[in-house]
Amino acid sequence: MTLYLTDNTTPEEVTKAYNTGHIYACKYYPAGATTNSDAGVTDVKKTYPALQQMAKLGMMLCIHSEVSTPQIDIFDREPIFIEEIIKPLVADMPTLKITMEHISTKEAVEYVLSAPDNVKASITCHHLLYNRNALLVGGIKPHYYCLPILKREVHREALLKAATSGSNKFFLGTDSAPHTVENKESACGCAGAYTAHAALQLYAEAFESVGALDKLEGFASHHGADHYGLARNSSKITLEKKSWIVPMKYKFGTSVVRPLRAGESIAWSIVPEEDGGEGEEEESNKKQRQV
Repeated sequence: MTLYLTDNTTPEEVTKAYNTGHIYACKYYPAGATTNSDAGVTDVKKTYPALQQMAKLGMMLCIHSEVSTPQIDIFDREPIFIEEIIKPLVADMPTLKITMEHISTKEAVEYVLSAPDNVKASITCHHLLYNRNALLVGGIKPHYYCLPILKREVHREALLKAATSGSNKFFLGTDSAPHTVENKESACGCAGAYTAHAALQLYAEAFESVGALDKLEGFASHHGADHYGLARNSSKITLEKKSWIVPMKYKFGTSVVRPLRAGESIAWSIVPEEDGGEGEEEESNKKQRQV
């Protein structure tokens, strides 16, 4: 679990949360930067007492790494956040563990690679698979509208190269957002892509596209746990190269959500547990990867 960081979060509240044994991080949303961020941080300096206490405790700071200044172009908000917020913060607090969540630009990749080891980043499957053409070409596609927004192809390529490199600086972060169809398909639709129905299968597609399936396990299961100081999961699932068609909708409360790639195929499937045991003879004839 994470604690929602605000301008008024105190060191005492951070300590109280940490001592529950269930809260491992604080989430930094710049106010107004994304969905449900209205109560977020307006000035990073106001959070410094809380951040200093987090550094002492070894608690993680998870950051939505975009400025929310209205006059800044939406496609430039991540690089500006890195220059104005992240770099000074890392210099001021060199022992604070930081996750830049759901990075979306070449500049973010370059910064994370150059940053000290306490700074790492998560990447979504949709930012690995799609650029802004998916959102805008042939009409506006609201289910591809997310924040950080999809960027140019050069940024997608940089993210894919980073994720599949084997570097422990990068790991899985789905940022799956289950907004109902009414809230997505409207005059002012909510930001967020729903990927929870097939996140690992979509990541497998991305990794396979550059011949890096052998790097998927580290990205999905090891690097993030190691960064957070948590035990790696000892259980496994098996992915099989077997296509399937994504349903057009999933029930969500009294409404429905439209999943990413609704009505289209995904190339990978998760083998049902009863069929995925080790030692099965047919496994040698299947293109599979364990994660």
